[in-house]
Amino acid sequence: MGTYILGLDAGNTVIKAIIFDLSGRELALAARDGHSCMPKPGHVERDLDELWRNAVAVIGECIDQAGIDPSEIVAIGCAGHGNGLYALDRDGAPLVGIQSLDTRAVGIVDEWARHDVGERTYVHCLQKPWAAQTPTLLAWIKRHAPELFSRIGTVFLCKDFVVNRLTGARSTDTSDMSGCGLLQMPGRRYDHDLLAAYGLGDCMELLPPVLESAEIAGHVTPEVAALTGLRAGTPVVAGLFDVVASAVGSGVTRTGAASIIAGTWSVNQVITDEPIRDPSIFMLSTFDPSRYLAIESSATSAANLEWIVREFLEHGHDASASPFELCSELVASVDPNSDIPIYHPFLYGSQQNGHARAGFYGIAGWHTRAHMLRALFEGVAFEHRRHVETLRKAGAVFDEVILSGGGSRSAIWPQIFADVLGVPVTVARSRETGALGAAIAAASGVGIFADYSAGATAMTAAARHYTPNGAIAPVYSRRYRLYGEINQAMTPIWQRIAPEQASGQAQS
Repeated sequence: MGTYILGLDAGNTVIKAIIFDLSGRELALAARDGHSCMPKPGHVERDLDELWRNAVAVIGECIDQAGIDPSEIVAIGCAGHGNGLYALDRDGAPLVGIQSLDTRAVGIVDEWARHDVGERTYVHCLQKPWAAQTPTLLAWIKRHAPELFSRIGTVFLCKDFVVNRLTGARSTDTSDMSGCGLLQMPGRRYDHDLLAAYGLGDCMELLPPVLESAEIAGHVTPEVAALTGLRAGTPVVAGLFDVVASAVGSGVTRTGAASIIAGTWSVNQVITDEPIRDPSIFMLSTFDPSRYLAIESSATSAANLEWIVREFLEHGHDASASPFELCSELVASVDPNSDIPIYHPFLYGSQQNGHARAGFYGIAGWHTRAHMLRALFEGVAFEHRRHVETLRKAGAVFDEVILSGGGSRSAIWPQIFADVLGVPVTVARSRETGALGAAIAAASGVGIFADYSAGATAMTAAARHYTPNGAIAPVYSRRYRLYGEINQAMTPIWQRIAPEQASGQAQS
């Protein structure tokens, strides 16, 4: 008999189930890709019943692969993408799942900016509204979909929905609710004045109880046990905002440690003992009862590579080879000192401007797809650099980072990150840091580890190290300045395009 932890990681599309032993070794992994639907321009949603079916499937597959007795799984932790809005109706049935790539509320954010709403929310939660933020989306539904709003019984985050289906518990955790701007900080609690600032003063009853991330939220129900093969009564902790889980699962647990995640989102975060009070910082999450994560993030990272592979490289590609590995090989074939276009990774808008669009600039007839891919890899790294510079200007101090997420798997991208950021980069051993972080929280919640740091010491390790190439630094600095100048020059053009976007939404 062994002792194992089940970690779940529910992203914007894929949900994964992984069984870990107490050294962090993966016994089995199963994943299912869900489907996003875009019923109107800017609307990005998912079918919650499909999400749960996929969760059931991957849990069962994972147990079968591991070949263990389900009673050996002593705890379950779940991580999930932050923000967006996942709601149950008043009877507890799935109602709507809005993903964190959604931009329908850009207009409300613009309106609130004109009326200083962000200044009023910042006083309470140390965060300003943005388009896919949970309270912003709830305010949009309240205004533009009143019939749907009237049916909402519980407002969740992604992983809260999965925990609810596993246990029946109506709960959330401090990392997710602080990360979406719904907790008074540093008090880590709901606040009537904060909700009123969003125009949601009548919504307190829609919010579930807030637990610590490692606190047991409930236990696997007999019905779920029959569906999945889990043992009924297995404890399930409240879980973690996936960016926090990825930090923990990559070994980032000490004050001053920095985590960069090159996933669907560009996530750049530093652990601090006190919350950084600077309105330029995009997001604040609470790490444990006494520490915080200053987070700079946007939907501008590896989602760009996923898009270009899906739309332009997968079709007709040799199925026996990974198109992502091909991309890395092509990028590595281009001399970084050569003439390379500039790429803006704004497929889903930018943090600074919800109307921003992606684009290649400076393309010439001699450029190949290798040059285009090199531009994309660099453009993503440039936007990470912009976030990192914002953190440093606000007072965050760090001199190395641990990189995780899909981008860390590339043979060339981590070196580009080290060169663009100018700091050593370490890639975490585990490719599934979100699920591993959730597993560490679960193991802590049932008393196997004293805290996150003890769990990370036992279950995480480094895989590869990259040092910056000083010789290329001037080239990247010049290209980074050009990247920013083009951004500024395009801003009025994006604003002119915005009415056409709004018109398209109205006609849909």
